[in-house]
Amino acid sequence: MDKTVKKRLTSIHNAKIHKLPAIKRVLQEIAHEHHGDRSVEARGLLAQIDLQFIVYLVTFCKVFGETKLLSDMLQSPSLDLSKAVDLVEALIQTLNDYRNESFFDSLWNEVLTTAEQCDTAVQPTAKRQKKLSSKLGGHCVLSTVGQKKSDSELEKESFRTGFFYPVLDHILTELNRRFSSRNCDLMNGIQALNPKSDGFLKEDTLFSFAKMYESNIEDLGMNLHQFRRILERKIQTGTPRPFSVVELASFMEPYKEVFFELYKLCKVAVSIPVTTASCERSFSTLKLVKTYLRSTMTDERLSNLGVLSIESRRAKTLNLEEFVDLTGEVVEKCFQQH
Repeated sequence: MDKTVKKRLTSIHNAKIHKLPAIKRVLQEIAHEHHGDRSVEARGLLAQIDLQFIVYLVTFCKVFGETKLLSDMLQSPSLDLSKAVDLVEALIQTLNDYRNESFFDSLWNEVLTTAEQCDTAVQPTAKRQKKLSSKLGGHCVLSTVGQKKSDSELEKESFRTGFFYPVLDHILTELNRRFSSRNCDLMNGIQALNPKSDGFLKEDTLFSFAKMYESNIEDLGMNLHQFRRILERKIQTGTPRPFSVVELASFMEPYKEVFFELYKLCKVAVSIPVTTASCERSFSTLKLVKTYLRSTMTDERLSNLGVLSIESRRAKTLNLEEFVDLTGEVVEKCFQQH
């Protein structure tokens, strides 16, 4: 699985980088067409494709390619929090491995190869060498007056220390802040209350989760032991198995006085995982539903179409023939009443 994901990331990364020479050739053709604003914009874009741009492009494709998997998982409707924690730890380890000179050397070679394909100047403009002042003649000068390294080496060192490392450090700082050990324990505890999880009602995970909210660990241990038996008996008698934390809390509500500690953790788990992913999906759907041709649509119809688009998976499972029959029966009753 890891090898497959790595191959996909490598292919996506290579596809984006390899398109740059073709894009530059197209811009050059447009720039020579002399078509007014279009040619001016093309020349302006060509002026921006320099060594600095290529370094930024290669770095961001490499780094964001690694973070995209975590971003997609965290925005997924079927989010598995325990697997997200594992992915966070793997991502932090990967970015720490990137923070060394050997990795940057390979990245810099890729930058030079891409720059050569794009016919982009690699050597920076020569700078005027510093000269020793005539007033200091006959004195011992301790500071350097020349450049020991070549211009290309200085350019590489500047990008490494002034751009590449700060980008990695900023991402690592944010990952460690948002996914601290406490937050990771919280995510694992919430996932342990999900009936679809492999670690459903795992004691060690739930005990760490319970300590954050000052729960009685001894009572929680007894709650877990008795609740497993009740859940198995109810399922054997025909009661539907809960498939989410919300369904588990509803299943447990009649026994909330008996399983007080476990029910309290369920309520915490239901209320904490509030994200903006659903809201962002709603805004994205709104752009697709309310187009310029549908500008006179009423709010009620827009809301209904938005729900159908957001819940597209559920909408596709509906039996349209039954829906048409039901609508026909309602219309027929309305005519009979009038």
